[in-house]
Amino acid sequence: MFGGLKERLRAARERLGTSIGETVKPTAALEAAAPEIPAAVTPASPSLVDKVKLLIIDRELVVSDKDVSDALSVLEMTLLESDVALPTSDAIIAHVRTSLVGKHRKIGESVDALVVRALKNALLAVLGTGFDLTEYIKTHEHPVKILFTGVNGTGKTTTVAKVGSYLKKQGFSVVIGAGDTFRAGAIEQIDVHAQRLGIKIIQHQAGADPSAVLFDTVQYAISHKIDVVLADTAGRFHTKANLMSQLGKIKRVMNPDLVVYVDEAVAGNDAVVRAAEFERTIGADAVVLTKADMDSRGGAAISIAHTIKKPLMFLGTGQSYDDIIPFSPQQVVEELLGGDT
Repeated sequence: MFGGLKERLRAARERLGTSIGETVKPTAALEAAAPEIPAAVTPASPSLVDKVKLLIIDRELVVSDKDVSDALSVLEMTLLESDVALPTSDAIIAHVRTSLVGKHRKIGESVDALVVRALKNALLAVLGTGFDLTEYIKTHEHPVKILFTGVNGTGKTTTVAKVGSYLKKQGFSVVIGAGDTFRAGAIEQIDVHAQRLGIKIIQHQAGADPSAVLFDTVQYAISHKIDVVLADTAGRFHTKANLMSQLGKIKRVMNPDLVVYVDEAVAGNDAVVRAAEFERTIGADAVVLTKADMDSRGGAAISIAHTIKKPLMFLGTGQSYDDIIPFSPQQVVEELLGGDT
């Protein structure tokens, strides 16, 4: 994942390190305070070692805005070319600038370490903390009701099945509500998934009111003491007011504990726009990005987390039920920065 962005960030990181290493100068105050080395002292004298250490190793360099301005421009282009949305790119650049400019660096300190630390802090700031679903379920009243939303063709139904498989392996009991009564074959699709996974499914006939299906699913979960309700819904384009209004009705009837927005990592900035609209009209508590294994640029995950200020919950990484991983900001940053964090 994120291979293209990883390579671009490495190049930008090296550019920043070069800029700081070549142009930064000792402050005048420190130069004036530097002691002279007495010529009469022999090389073997401990005092000479101490004085050289004070003069060079412990001397500090101050990073200025001029030192990093060109390299930050390169970093900005790197982020934009990797499908990172402009507001998110601006936030990362601002964090990096704040982390570097005006900071003191000892001559003996690695420039690369300074830059990596700045980039790490910037990326973690925009990625947020992630969403630990298992911990949420453990600490909230059961059944925990999760409503999945998103646009057509982004893998929402398959994601419901993957999350069901994941939760079952974590020891939770699960029931699925087949709330996509609109799309031809959708009920059959989720039914096949549920049978393969050994998960109970509640369904009505095609064309039925999805709110009624999900109401029945919640009632089943309550009466059978099920831990988690996973509610599938029909894919909706954020520009279709009537379908978005129906989703609002589903939300009122089901009263979910969590609304999870599902989209494709490969959709880039389109996913960012759609996520923001869904958040504005329906609301979202967390995000799942599918096809993360196919996202060579990596900008969508970073941009969505920052744009709608909602945590990422899972990344879909393939076709099998096990191809879903809990989102970890720390792991993503380590991958992007080449493990040098």
